[in-house]
Amino acid sequence: MTAAQTNTSKDQSLRIAGGKVGVLLLHGLCGTPAEMRFVAMGLARAGYTVHAPQLAGHGDDNSGRWQDWYLSARQALNDIRKECDTVIVGGLCMGAILGLHLAARNPGKVQGVSLFSPTLWINGWAMPWTMRLFKLVRSRWLANFIHFPDAESLGIKCPRVRQFVKQALETEGSDLGRSGVPATMVLEHRRMVDAAMKLLHRVKQPTLIVHSLEDDYANINNAHYLQGEIHGKVDMVVLNDSYHMVTLDKQRQVVVDRTRAFIARIVEEVCHIATPALPVAA
Repeated sequence: MTAAQTNTSKDQSLRIAGGKVGVLLLHGLCGTPAEMRFVAMGLARAGYTVHAPQLAGHGDDNSGRWQDWYLSARQALNDIRKECDTVIVGGLCMGAILGLHLAARNPGKVQGVSLFSPTLWINGWAMPWTMRLFKLVRSRWLANFIHFPDAESLGIKCPRVRQFVKQALETEGSDLGRSGVPATMVLEHRRMVDAAMKLLHRVKQPTLIVHSLEDDYANINNAHYLQGEIHGKVDMVVLNDSYHMVTLDKQRQVVVDRTRAFIARIVEEVCHIATPALPVAA
């Protein structure tokens, strides 16, 4: 197992070489691949090839439009398909919604989907009332004047991990990004979700949903809604001792274990009839 990581402020993508089964992990809104590192390493130890790209418009800038995020995720999918015949797409928060876009739009390239704290609606218990009011904002021009601070909980229940993340966010150049969320990013997230809602019926791959009962950013009704709308078989894992950042929080090993079991089942059921990798689109 070998890993290559770019540690510049502009690109912190993580790639771990493994076998012909690949896992593409997509970070959350205003996040970085560091959010996915624990899960990535856990899956790599099982022999899988793992890519965790830094998405366009994330990192130092936290800007752009959701279509840019999707295009960079699609490019990452094309890249991992060059190495792997079978690919599972996983994502945290916003990355989960991008994963649904990839599965719906590229069914021949995605054999399974892992959704960690999927966020259709930013409606967790720690979200400020201004977030609900922001639903009335429709233009990027107006959104440019608004900035949302991080919740005090930071999406993490474990005090030790939360303190570590808090210090990292306050440190310039941290691989965990910067604190706060520009409202333009929230607006683009909403637009991306609106587009995803129209595609859910096209997601027919096996899907794993991992969500916490105590999610402070996205209520568990997000997970229940997706469970009812996705047309493939859905496995639901409900965590009882974590907040939103399940890939970092107290039950992160549960996330790894359940994801590994989910992928192993796909390998058993799908890999023996897998077709050769499809031509990579431009």
